[in-house]
Amino acid sequence: MALFNIRVYGILIDDQQRLLVSDEFIRGNYYTKLPGGGLEIGEGTRDCLKREFQEETGLDVTVGEHFYTTDFFQISAFNNVDQIVSIYYRVMANHPIVLETKSKPFDFNPSQVADPTREAEVFRWIHWKDLSEKEVSLPIDQVVIRMLKQKDCFNGKQFCSL
Repeated sequence: MALFNIRVYGILIDDQQRLLVSDEFIRGNYYTKLPGGGLEIGEGTRDCLKREFQEETGLDVTVGEHFYTTDFFQISAFNNVDQIVSIYYRVMANHPIVLETKSKPFDFNPSQVADPTREAEVFRWIHWKDLSEKEVSLPIDQVVIRMLKQKDCFNGKQFCSL
């Protein structure tokens, strides 16, 4: 039975003009994506994103303006039945960002990736000048990065809007 899988992701850019990404090990594969996750029954999209940021990063965020919602058919990367609908918002940290991050992609401890049935996640900043759609794995995230770059969405301290 085919289902819709609703995902909600955040665009967090810090004061050093860097975008936060998540490097993940899922079912034996490596992915770089924007932070966020799945919408739960009874939950609004903004509440979902606030919860996901708290669970994944420990950061308390304010969910800002809507940036993009998937406007094309995308099958799930994790099964060939679900259709993915992703919603992206700008997020701002409510407090100074204190988060353990890595400087290179997929910098996991060996124990984190030893068992292909386990999942692991580490965070990394990508400077705006180095950011391209090739830096992320998922097709919808690639569209979002392309849009951010085309609109020059971090011009000084001003975030673009659609």
